[in-house]
Amino acid sequence: MAESRWTVVLVPRGSGLSKSIGISKFGLKVAASVFALVLLAGSAITYIAVTKSIDISRLDRLLETNSLLAQELDRAETVVATLGDTIAAITDRNRQIRLLAGLEATDPAVLQAGVGGPADPSPEDESLAESLLGNRSLDMREALDGLVRRASILSVSFQQAEDSLTAHVERLRRTPSLRPITSALSWFTSGFRRDRVHPIHGEARAHEGIDISADMNTPIIASAAGTVIDAGWVPGYGQLVTIDHGFGVVTKYAHASRILVRVGQRVERNEEVALVGSTGISTGPHLHYEVIVDGKNIDPWNYIIPDEVVD
Repeated sequence: MAESRWTVVLVPRGSGLSKSIGISKFGLKVAASVFALVLLAGSAITYIAVTKSIDISRLDRLLETNSLLAQELDRAETVVATLGDTIAAITDRNRQIRLLAGLEATDPAVLQAGVGGPADPSPEDESLAESLLGNRSLDMREALDGLVRRASILSVSFQQAEDSLTAHVERLRRTPSLRPITSALSWFTSGFRRDRVHPIHGEARAHEGIDISADMNTPIIASAAGTVIDAGWVPGYGQLVTIDHGFGVVTKYAHASRILVRVGQRVERNEEVALVGSTGISTGPHLHYEVIVDGKNIDPWNYIIPDEVVD
């Protein structure tokens, strides 16, 4: 049986002879296969070209992004270095403040809690460590974590110092450090003694305070802040003001001509509480001043210091 053939007639546009081409069925299949291969190859080449173009564009964007990330890391590293210097300065100031507050300096080993990174890196960290930028970012995170930990330690330390200073300031406010008569026309006449000859009774008796002579009605001031616990006549003392300063400290102001405060009243340092007089057992206008600590009379001169040291 003769093989089937196909005849393709080519008719030119306009004048001219037409041509006919005979092709077998097999040849047609070969031509179709060749055409399909050419089409497939063209598609593959087009795909590869487009993909390569996309990859190049993506690579360009990644390179640009990496460049921007590198710049940001540069800036961040500068900031972290500055923060490190600031934390170091704060640490030094913390040491000074703790000293003023009567506290021991923070243990350097405790401050070292802010140094060092994680012992066991995660798979993500290991992946980051494979690139330069990844390594820099890991170093940055470690440095920031350290600064955060050190800042937290310093915050606690400063709070301790603040609490201690507050207590110290309050105690200083309540320490009888002022001379109870500040008038230039006053003078010291008798000191603290365990025994002395009493000027009126003529026998040896303890003098548990100091005497400061001054003109009648010279102001008497509180030597420290506190609460008035007694204000009135007491045998021997005459008109007496007693102030409780807390912390086991009490002061007494005797022989006043007039009392200016009342029981329960809170008074501040340098506030007038009475006027100099000669009430009770007294040989003339003066203030008998006592300081009592934990129930025991102490020489008041041990407490009196210049204003500028305390205020």
